[in-house]
Amino acid sequence: MKDNKPRRRKTAAGSGARPVTEKQATMQPVHKSQKLANVCYDIRGPVLEHAKKMEDEGHRIIKLNIGNPAPFGFFAPDEIIEDVIVNLPSASGYSDSKGLFAARKSIMHYAQEKHLPNVSMDDIIIGNGVSELIVMAMQALLDNGDEVLVPAPDYPLWTAAVSLAGGKALHYVCDEEQGWFPDIDDIRAKITPNTRAIVVINPNNPTGAVYPPALLQQIVELARQHQLIIYADEIYDKVLYDEVRHTSIAALAPDLLVVTFNGLSKNYRACGYRAGWMILCGEKKHARDYIEGLNMLASMRLCANVPAQFAIQTALGGYQSIDDLVAPSGRLARQRDLAHKLLTDIPGVTCVKPQGALYLFPRLDPKIYPISDDQQFILELLQEEKVLLVQGSGFNWIAPDHFRVVFLPNSDDLIEAIGRIARFLARYRQRHGTA
Repeated sequence: MKDNKPRRRKTAAGSGARPVTEKQATMQPVHKSQKLANVCYDIRGPVLEHAKKMEDEGHRIIKLNIGNPAPFGFFAPDEIIEDVIVNLPSASGYSDSKGLFAARKSIMHYAQEKHLPNVSMDDIIIGNGVSELIVMAMQALLDNGDEVLVPAPDYPLWTAAVSLAGGKALHYVCDEEQGWFPDIDDIRAKITPNTRAIVVINPNNPTGAVYPPALLQQIVELARQHQLIIYADEIYDKVLYDEVRHTSIAALAPDLLVVTFNGLSKNYRACGYRAGWMILCGEKKHARDYIEGLNMLASMRLCANVPAQFAIQTALGGYQSIDDLVAPSGRLARQRDLAHKLLTDIPGVTCVKPQGALYLFPRLDPKIYPISDDQQFILELLQEEKVLLVQGSGFNWIAPDHFRVVFLPNSDDLIEAIGRIARFLARYRQRHGTA
């Protein structure tokens, strides 16, 4: 007769451990938090995972998916590296939770140069890159159901951070036919009693648009009428082409609370240092409780990494080598021009030429490229031509007709990569009878 009693595993003699049955040994699945249900970051999403598998199989992938300058030969200036090295012996302990005095002092001086109003040392918090500070700013502000106006297309961390904090991102449209400038009427139409803030990404990622003062003033007026906080993402404020000038929106809103984000990642090609900061400026008396929350969160993570903080003063006060790269004869400007020409030479592809940042956001004519799932489209491109891009929906764009191209690779690699894209698109037209 079969023995149906649960079998017990042997335990070490004298261990005192309770025997575990086979039934008990079956572990329950561990699910992710429901807070992550609406959080996504497709820049490093499932298509990238597929690309990694292909690399493991020996394929060479041309990566145009992420604005990481170092792999393409754009390195932090030597004087910044030297300052970090020299100060390493002094970087073993925690710093003040808001950051080193000298670093924050230099950020304060930079804020004055940008005409940010009412900024003191206490209004500056240094973080492990802007990304950490964006999440912190949303966690300190939002309750469940609160709304934040975020541009479409956007840098997707903003939408993810709002969702993670329990809020709801409402996407206002940036108009491609108007140079990717925000549609003021669309912003106005999406403001509700639950709206707490508006995010302005200028220069914009992914479109490269740089907003003129008159447009920024219109956004300020809406924020003033509806008592909104303005969050200004200005991480590319020195990556400017064609003699375009950048205006900080905070300089136009001395009577509002504006939180401005910047750092070393792009202007100084130091992404891996993870040195970013946020500046609270303008009218702050009515926001004391919020600021207390920010200070609490800054203290909870103890401090930002200290070695990288020693780079900030030298970076902001030293020679601005980014100016050479974005000049008409500079490498970044030449690669932008080349990538733009190569892409727009492809039938059915148009692209607003970026005035700032490191990206192009071309459009595929839906009549020529009838795409229903742009992530699948990008995956097929990867599989067939070994080029990695990010689809437009990864930036919360409203239609499956765009993708983002990073123009950091040197000219030869750009020519090869966009040539592969052109081949793929030619086959796509043939398959769909639109050639």
